[in-house]
Amino acid sequence: MQLDPEDEKLVTLARSARARSGAAEGAAVRDDIGRTYVAASVDLPALSLTALQAAVAAAASSGVKRLEAAVVVTTGGEPDRAVLEGLGDPVFHVVAE
Repeated sequence: MQLDPEDEKLVTLARSARARSGAAEGAAVRDDIGRTYVAASVDLPALSLTALQAAVAAAASSGVKRLEAAVVVTTGGEPDRAVLEGLGDPVFHVVAE
């Protein structure tokens, strides 16, 4: 898959989040002014989030209203895109590893 350089940066960030935490997924999102938010999946007794949910939550808690792009690096299947609803129509990539 050929990505533009800005989306390739998101892949690198998502991979590093996944590697740092040892999680099954890493995700990175970019807002409409170029800021990025990165997260890994969360699996705690009282809280479970996909990496995409965690990255979108980080962006939303910073006041983001629109996303330009989202990347998920995963060992699993296709992530649920529903978490992106209401944030524009971001370019979305899934990288299976």
